[in-house]
Amino acid sequence: MAQLELRQVRKSFQTLEVIHGIDLTVEDGSFTVFVGPSGCGKSTLLRMISGLEETSGGEIWLDGVRCDHLLPSARGMAMVFQSYALYPHMSVEENLRFGLENQKLPKPEIATRVDKAAEILQIKHLLKRRPNQLSGGQSQRVAIGRAIVKEPKVFLFDEPLSNLDAELRVKMRSEISALHHRLGTTMIYVTHDQVEAMTMADRIVVLREGVIEQAGAPIELYARPRNQFVAGFLGAPQMNFFAGKVTEAGERLGVALSAGGPTLNLARREGAVKLGDAVTIGIRPEHLILTANGPLSVQLVSTEVLGAETVLHGKTAGGETVTATMRGILATERGDTLRFEIADAFTHVFDANGLTLQPTRAWTDDYMKKIV
Repeated sequence: MAQLELRQVRKSFQTLEVIHGIDLTVEDGSFTVFVGPSGCGKSTLLRMISGLEETSGGEIWLDGVRCDHLLPSARGMAMVFQSYALYPHMSVEENLRFGLENQKLPKPEIATRVDKAAEILQIKHLLKRRPNQLSGGQSQRVAIGRAIVKEPKVFLFDEPLSNLDAELRVKMRSEISALHHRLGTTMIYVTHDQVEAMTMADRIVVLREGVIEQAGAPIELYARPRNQFVAGFLGAPQMNFFAGKVTEAGERLGVALSAGGPTLNLARREGAVKLGDAVTIGIRPEHLILTANGPLSVQLVSTEVLGAETVLHGKTAGGETVTATMRGILATERGDTLRFEIADAFTHVFDANGLTLQPTRAWTDDYMKKIV
C-alpha cells in the first residue's frame, strides 16, 4: 500500500506564498498527473513530496505515517528528473548500481535488482555503455531504471519527457504508461503538457497559482470542467469561448451571443443567473457541426490539413476567434464563409466569475453518452 496524503501543505519563499494550503489524496497504485501552466507550483509541490524542498506548513503522510520531517532517502520515494542526471564517467550498469551501493545492500541483491530493471526497460544491451553513447530515449530509460532499482513506494516524475523530440515523447508516454501497469506502483507525474496529462493519467490535478482548480479522472475534467480555466486548459485545440447575455432564465436557458451572433436555446443549467447577466459560452472545436445553414457564421482565416482531420481557424462577424476540427480532408479556402450548429449537448456555460453553471443530470448523462 502506498497512499499519499497532503494536508494543508504550504510553501513560501520569504514573503511570497506559492503553494496555498493543498489538500490532496493520491490513491495507492494510481497514476496521478499534476498539470498546469508554468509557475503554477506543480514542480515545487512534487519536490516537497520528495523532500527536496521543505514545506512551510502542513503535513505529508505516506501509508498512514507522517513523512514531511524525514530525509528524502528515508521516504520510500524515487524521483526521475527533467534532466537525466546520469553520472557521465559511469557505465549504465554503474549508474543503476550506484544508489544501492551507497545503501550498502548485499551485492547479490544489487545484481538482482539491476538485472530486473534492465529487463523491464529492455536496456540489457546498454549496460556497458556510457551516457554519452546513449540516445535521449535510452538515457531516459536509464534514469527511470535508476528509480526502479530502489523499489520505491512512490515514483515521482518531474517533466521527464520535455527534452525529447515530439516523436520520441509519444513513444515514451506509452512506455511509461505500460511500466505503470506492469509495476502497479503509485506514480505522480508533473507536466505542463495537457496532452500528456490526458493520455497517461488515472487522475489529473489541475493547478493554477498554487491552488488546485480541479482534480478527477481525465474524462471527468474534460466533459465537466469546474470553471472556465480548466475548460480552456484541457483539450487541444483549446475550447472556443463566446461572450453572451442571458435572454431567458426559466425552464430553458436563452443566451444571445455578442456582436450579432445567434441566440442559443439551451437546457436549463443549475446556478443563479437572471435576465441580462453576462455569461460565456464554451464549445470544443470537435463539437462544432458544419452545416449548410447553421446559425454561427464564420469567415475562414486559415486551414491545417492533418490527413485524418482538418483544423479550421476563422472569425465571427464580431471578431471572435473560432477553431473547428473536422474529420478527414476538407476542400476549403481562405475567405470562405462557413456555418456551424452549436449542439446543446456539447455547450458549456460559465458565469461572470468563470464558474461553470452546472448542467442537470439528464444533460450530463446525454453528454457522456455522446462523448464516449
